[in-house]
Amino acid sequence: MPQDAFGKIETRGIDYVPDDERHGRPFELFPVWLSSNVGYLYLVLGGTLSVLGLSVGQSFTVLVLGNLFWGLVGFLAVSGPASGTPSQVVTRAMFGIRGNRPFGAGLGWLVAVIYEGINLSIGALAGFALLESFGLHPSTPAKVAITVVTGVAAFALSLYGHATIVRFSVLFSVVLGASGLVLGGFVTQHATLTPAGFTPLHGQDLWVAAFIGFTVIAAAPLSWANGADYARYLPADVSKWKVAVSTAAGGFVPSVVMGGIGILAGTAVDMNDPQSSMRAIVPDWFYTIFLALIVISSITNNVLTTYSSGLSLQALGVRISRARSVAIDALLGGALCAYALLSPSFVASLNNILALTVTFLGPQIAIYAADIVLRRNAYDGPSLHAEHPGGAFWYRRGYNPAGIIALISGTVTALLFVNTTVLVGPGTSAIGGLDLSALIGPLVSTIVYVLLSDTRQKDRR
Repeated sequence: MPQDAFGKIETRGIDYVPDDERHGRPFELFPVWLSSNVGYLYLVLGGTLSVLGLSVGQSFTVLVLGNLFWGLVGFLAVSGPASGTPSQVVTRAMFGIRGNRPFGAGLGWLVAVIYEGINLSIGALAGFALLESFGLHPSTPAKVAITVVTGVAAFALSLYGHATIVRFSVLFSVVLGASGLVLGGFVTQHATLTPAGFTPLHGQDLWVAAFIGFTVIAAAPLSWANGADYARYLPADVSKWKVAVSTAAGGFVPSVVMGGIGILAGTAVDMNDPQSSMRAIVPDWFYTIFLALIVISSITNNVLTTYSSGLSLQALGVRISRARSVAIDALLGGALCAYALLSPSFVASLNNILALTVTFLGPQIAIYAADIVLRRNAYDGPSLHAEHPGGAFWYRRGYNPAGIIALISGTVTALLFVNTTVLVGPGTSAIGGLDLSALIGPLVSTIVYVLLSDTRQKDRR
């Protein structure tokens, strides 16, 4: 019998969770998301705003605005209790049973594996530095061992599944949250509102930097279109408002706090390499703790990422258990980590990856949100698993044209207005370099989806 209990491997995968197995309260979602987002990645993203040339006030404005997308992540989570299934299955309602494989679960799986590699490489680099802080110089075999141990730690928690993740998230939230606040205290002592040599941006240059920063910041919450994964065990009649707020706040608060610390640190040190430069503004004894914080936070972020990527792989139609799907994705994430560690400029490569993923993640999450509104969050979980012609979500030969056309339209439009070092869209060039991809892509996809699916959804209701 499927079970979801602390200390036992969760046997349920993407299948429907019946009412008699539902348990928990909405607030438990807050530490789940908090523990996963008190991390070094957000410190880097905050520092990126300083590197772009924005002032402290401008950086904080961009940071808060970009992280408002956490509100959408929280909104998507309400589909979990309603459907009793993870997000990777709910999106069958948008793209169809077959269409969901490439356009829903497929894209979700791809992004999850990419982030697994990013998080693992961040943790591994910090692990190398941690040994060096003790006067040890890790050899290549030692570095491989550190990377493997970091990956296995995240893999183990993901393998045990939902209940174990929920329980451990409270402990991780306390440890990481306290360490992050102490770090913020040390950084604040060295921060200044007017850094030496700072030249403020004006006019078009300011807007270009602000919009690039907004896109990079928005990429993080937009990558979490899987809120239902951790809310699906909650009772169907649970408060939707509490589910949405607990999820959104769990991501928004640590993202803004850690990003803010990165912004302030950028007024005192070079944030192109935060891991090394932060040593100049924290005590020697705390620098070791700081490196350990990076390692642990990379693990906690990868716990949710690996768990969801395993569900995505199942939703792709791969007939394996959730545990095995997690193992496969962990291996792929490790391979990407090896590639990232060889990258000559990690921060620049990271910014490009984040900006480009926004072009399809933004439209995808917007379609998801629009569908929840159109259906009034009324999802029939068992029907979402009817993978045969004539099923409620079979549409046209297994594909829903409304969702697919909307996603393609939004993605293409976003690509026209993206601004990275590897791709500058013609629309962006025409308006002086402004990166509007995080705004225009979701807007276009929402309009197209509503126009194409409105009649169908009314008839279905």
